[in-house]
Order: sequence, then structure tokens, then C-alpha cells
Amino acid sequence: MTVFHFFNCAVLTFGPHAVYYSATPLSEYDTLGTSVKAVVVYLGTALIKLVCLATFLKVPENDMFDPYQELLKALIGLVDFAGIYFALTQLTHRNISQHHKFQAVGLGWAFADSVLHRLAPLWVGARGLEFTWEYVLQGLESNANLVLTVSLAAMGSLIWLRKNKPRTLIPIIYLCAFILATMPTTISYLKRGLGWQLPNVVSFELFTSLVMAFISWQLFSACQRPSV
Repeated sequence: MTVFHFFNCAVLTFGPHAVYYSATPLSEYDTLGTSVKAVVVYLGTALIKLVCLATFLKVPENDMFDPYQELLKALIGLVDFAGIYFALTQLTHRNISQHHKFQAVGLGWAFADSVLHRLAPLWVGARGLEFTWEYVLQGLESNANLVLTVSLAAMGSLIWLRKNKPRTLIPIIYLCAFILATMPTTISYLKRGLGWQLPNVVSFELFTSLVMAFISWQLFSACQRPSV
């Protein structure tokens, strides 16, 4: 039963990344190399963030929401945005379109994040003797993170790679990028500031991910249309 529970939670957590790659044109255009490069960049940014967090943040005495600490975390979290910028603009890619490039980068980034933050807790906890919904919810949270990360990569692609954007959409693109980049701080506030339980937080993440994915898709489609 414990192995079966672990297997189900692992499929729920990491399976959607494989499904996304195989069910979309990413597999047809052989963008796996781009995703692997994004994983490497993610590991580099994770190391930088770890050093910055250890240097500038103090160990909290309680689990209360500290605005100053969370502001520092949000600023340090912008390293992710810089890493996605590097992955989109500085790495050499095969002859793939902008549409496929941001998806491949976002997919690799989200997969690396899930492995780094969820594999060890899943391996230790989901194999326990007692069934718990916590790891099922973490799997759903991983799915929401996948959608949010791809949406963030889409916004980064529009900001850095798309030059002839409609002027009226530029503020909306930057606003969406800001919302997506600061999502970890928002989630932390819901958990520690408002005391939301994990099911409520995951529901919020899933809903937000769907909304932001729809908005990102509309913005990307609008920017792809030829200007009149």
C-alpha cells in the first residue's frame, strides 16, 4: 500500500511534465535539449538563491508572517526571473520558434523545481504507513506550479523577445509578469499571514494558474497577430 501510494503521488507530481512534453508539439520539434539547458540554469539560480537566503535572512523565531523577511525573499526570488531571461535569450537553441522556446524553458524550469523541492519529501513521507492527503495536494501544487512557470516564461518571452508588441498590451504584460514572479510571496502570506490550510492554498494556486494561463495565452496570441 505504501509503495502504491508513493507511486500514485509521484505520477501526480511529475507525470504532467512528461505528458505536457509528449502531448504538445515540443516532442515533434525535439526541444528536449532546451528543457535540459533550462534545468541546468535553474540549478545555478537555485544555488545563488540559497547563498543569498543564507546570507541575508535570519532564522525566524516563529512561523508568523514577517513583511521585511518576505520582501527580502521576494527580491531574492527575482533571481528566477533573471535565470529565465538568461535561458530565453542567452542560451543557444535549435531552430525552434519563440512559441516552442518559452514552453520548453518553462517546462524544464518547473520540472527542476518539482524535483528539487518535492522529490525528497515525497520519498520520505509518501512511503509511510499512514495514508495522508498532504502528498496528493503537493502533487496538485506541482501541477499548478508547472502552469504558472510556463506562463511566466511566456511573459518573459513577450518582454524580451517580441519587439513589435501592441503598445496597449505592454503594461498588462508587465503586470502579469510581476504577479507571476511574486506568486511565492503571495502564497507565503496566505499560509503564514492569513493562516490558510494547505487545501485552500492549493485550490487558490490551481485557480490562479488557470486564470494566468488563459490571460497569458490571450496576450501571446494578440502579440502574434500582425499589426495593422
